[in-house]
Amino acid sequence: MQFKQTDIPEVLIIEPRVFEDARGFFMETYQARQFAEAGIESDFVQDNHSCSTQYTLRGFHYQVRHAQGKLVRVVAGKIFDVAVDLRRSSSTFGRWVGVLLSAQDKRQLWVPPGFAHGFYVVSKWAEVLYKATDYYDPEAERCILWNDPTLNVIWPIGAGKMPVLSPKDLAGKLFAEAEGYD
Repeated sequence: MQFKQTDIPEVLIIEPRVFEDARGFFMETYQARQFAEAGIESDFVQDNHSCSTQYTLRGFHYQVRHAQGKLVRVVAGKIFDVAVDLRRSSSTFGRWVGVLLSAQDKRQLWVPPGFAHGFYVVSKWAEVLYKATDYYDPEAERCILWNDPTLNVIWPIGAGKMPVLSPKDLAGKLFAEAEGYD
């Protein structure tokens, strides 16, 4: 596996080694030793799987207690995946990084604890799998507005289009009002 830094050094793109032949392919999506060597020493406790139609935008979600690190990959379709740094003590606080992930390229994104996470479905539909380092805690879950003007995330949404949003995502808070991490 290759671990590549993004503009926020703790957020990593992971490119697996893929073995392909006439039967299909094989790849490792997680290997504890290699992840530890790359600085990701986390115990994953929960796997999540979502399926979304085109133009769906999920996020920005995070938990104020039991912050979750997420290892995100796409098994069908293509998404624009975004991580926002909510660590007030970080030099990249309030910055975001966005990466295209697809079933075809098989890349993964490591979103460390202390970040909000969201994605937008670029293809007709997408299935997203992610491993989490802590359990879902609905009492601690928070949401930042997807189109917050301070963050100014540049989503690959066509001109005049509105993403498909859940009521929770429509009611997200502005970044300036959001709880973060010290």
